[in-house]
Amino acid sequence: MKMFFYRIYQFIIAIPLLAVATIIAATITIAGSALGMGRMFGYWPGKIWARVFCALTLVRVTVRGRENIDRGTSYVFVANHQGAYDIFSIYGYLGHNFRWMMKKSLEKIPFVGYSCRVSGHIYVDNSTPAATRRTMATAERQLSGGMSVVVFPEGARALDGRLHRFRRGAFILATEFGLPVVPITIDGAYDVMPRGASLPRPGHIILTIHKPIPASADGTHDLPALMDKSFRAVESALPERNKSRG
Repeated sequence: MKMFFYRIYQFIIAIPLLAVATIIAATITIAGSALGMGRMFGYWPGKIWARVFCALTLVRVTVRGRENIDRGTSYVFVANHQGAYDIFSIYGYLGHNFRWMMKKSLEKIPFVGYSCRVSGHIYVDNSTPAATRRTMATAERQLSGGMSVVVFPEGARALDGRLHRFRRGAFILATEFGLPVVPITIDGAYDVMPRGASLPRPGHIILTIHKPIPASADGTHDLPALMDKSFRAVESALPERNKSRG
């Protein structure tokens, strides 16, 4: 019965308000970026929008380990990808200015796709070697300005809610620029809205920010070790049912 009334609330109140909030946030981002303030407007409108999204859908987010990161340091954040609310929980509650590295297909989303492009978020295009080089060049421009990036190294949202093996891209980026990697564990997003679901459920998401994995003294990483450390850190804060099958 509670879920019945929640669905009514979603359709009558939450969805219309969220549609308006999305248009407003995207419009402000586009306008601010056009005025040359993309660094600020690529983050703050999205942060507020994500918090509004969670509040209106009755999703609570708890953050652990925020003391492990410094606002003035550039990082490559790597997080597991349980569901759509991974985006809202990180955008709204990480507390660190960053740019997303996201699938190029997301650029087609009305308003949102264009606002992400003009504000400096990075669309990953691996369709050709030349496209991959352009993606890396875009990432380099962002990181050279002291910005951080967030990547989901699993690539896609998990169908079963479990942690799956990481791809190399994010870690190559960290190695290329000698940046510390910060693993992030998202726990609870799968229960709120798993892949394939059309509507969310009320819930509680826990965002665990682990300690950074720094580059060595010469500014490089051991790539296999970096990937393994990051994977194990993310897995350590997951309940047994969401851990890797091995």
